Amino acid sequence: MSKVFTTQRPPVRGTNHMISSGHYLASAAGYKILENGGNAIDAGVAAGIVLGITLPHWVSFGGVAPIMIYSSKSNEISTISGVGKWPELASIEYFKSNSKNGIPSTIERAVTPAACDSWLTAIENFGTMSFEEVVTPALEICNKGFVIQGTLAHLLPDMEITPELSKLLIKNGELLKEGEILTQKQLGKTFSRLIEIERQYKNEGRLKAIRKTRDFFYKGEIAKEIAEFFKRKGGLLSNIDLENFNVQIEKPEIGTYKEYSIATCGAWCQGPIFIEVLNLLENKNINNMEHNSANYIHTLVESIKLAFSDRHFYLGDPDFVNVPLKGMLSKEYAKERSKLINNNSAFTEMPQPGNPFKYQSEQHPDFILSETPQPSKNSNEGDTSYVAVVDQWGNAFSATPSDAYNNYIPELGLSISGRGSQSWMDPIHPSSIKPGKRPRLTPNPAMIFKDNKPFLILGTPGLDVQIQAMTQLFMNIIEFGMNPQEAIEAPRFASYSFPLTNIINNYEPGVLRCENDIKENVIENLSNLGHKIELWDQKSYLAGGLCAIQINNKLKTLTAGADPRRDAYAIGR
Repeated sequence: MSKVFTTQRPPVRGTNHMISSGHYLASAAGYKILENGGNAIDAGVAAGIVLGITLPHWVSFGGVAPIMIYSSKSNEISTISGVGKWPELASIEYFKSNSKNGIPSTIERAVTPAACDSWLTAIENFGTMSFEEVVTPALEICNKGFVIQGTLAHLLPDMEITPELSKLLIKNGELLKEGEILTQKQLGKTFSRLIEIERQYKNEGRLKAIRKTRDFFYKGEIAKEIAEFFKRKGGLLSNIDLENFNVQIEKPEIGTYKEYSIATCGAWCQGPIFIEVLNLLENKNINNMEHNSANYIHTLVESIKLAFSDRHFYLGDPDFVNVPLKGMLSKEYAKERSKLINNNSAFTEMPQPGNPFKYQSEQHPDFILSETPQPSKNSNEGDTSYVAVVDQWGNAFSATPSDAYNNYIPELGLSISGRGSQSWMDPIHPSSIKPGKRPRLTPNPAMIFKDNKPFLILGTPGLDVQIQAMTQLFMNIIEFGMNPQEAIEAPRFASYSFPLTNIINNYEPGVLRCENDIKENVIENLSNLGHKIELWDQKSYLAGGLCAIQINNKLKTLTAGADPRRDAYAIGR
């Protein structure tokens, strides 16, 4: 069953290469790299770094950057675990004894900055260009500035402007506003320092030069400056934490939906839950439902509640936690769990998790479940962006960089990841705070394959809305025949009926938020099923900012979409 929407923008189509990202200047930067002969990884890294300049309220070079890469030459998928680790001095006991209300402050929630390592590891192992080549578009924007507009203009007035940030964002005693130019010359100087290191080692080869550049950030002068800032501000991050840190290149988690394969990053992020949601939906006759009907929305939302319950109770850094991922992603487990969905009644709160250990050879004798938090509502912290690239050789790149103006170091012009906010103070929780442990990320890039070839590169910002928006995009294309732009612009919805990923608990049992262009009778029917409906505005930025590239391997064409809910744009030819 197909459903065609009149879109605000046309899809972008081409036969050569394509990029879709969370900001038009980032897409332009990546496109320039592609036109200059770089591959998808070179272009994706260039765009990702620019996102940290043009969307500084959501992305930082010192933040997080989980990445997925498909190499057409090897026909292999790799992921890069672009998330930092808790400092060695961090512990639940420390925060209970030393922090206000027992909760880490913004400076105390800092983990090791991973994005720099993630970007450099990507071009070192999978790219073709130097760091200088891929960072030059970002350096130019830092020094020349860009015009403030869109989400940055909308959100700046509500931001907490620290003394450090005031030097950047306040001119002549007033906060910068829409239409004015934001320059970031200190960040430009940081990029120039890194470029200078790469140039010093250029004669020793591209790979060696990139590695030395990376080490200057984590073991050299920049690392010392970061550590000094945290010591001065009462943070826990130290030279030793930076020196010992490195991202990891890993294999993806793989699932299927009908004839499609879904690839995500590992259990250190929420990515595998995308596979679990699709496993649950495979047991429902989605193709017999009308798009965005009450029955359809109810089925997706109830599947999301079941999968997100498992997310809450089981997902965490697999280096520290026995995550029953094989069981969670099994078809048999999904078949059992899907039977809990009542077509006539919604779960009024988060359902209990299942026991995925039964569906894998390794049995967990006595797994202890954390207590479900009490309902509460707090404001969310920060957000994220996204970039997808496909090049002329068939390589693909998918990344969800993040981390905002928290822990801003004015001398370096960058913010250090406050991603510790996505950990828990409960010692039993799989994503609890521990020295050296990675918080469980919400950012989760993904790729879809058909006949062992890339079919759809997709991702979005939106915290706990990410997987929900990605599921709707996937279904819109696979089950309802939409092109990527139609699939992105179709009205969206999201459940909040589970503890959100935040150290300060957010949990709104039964709440379902819908964009207000979903039909009135559908909203009424959903309410009658027991959903607590709250309406977003049409095309609300809270519903995410999807970007996607679809590959037609028979026709050898590319079709991209980008979300008008945010600053996203696609470019290609």
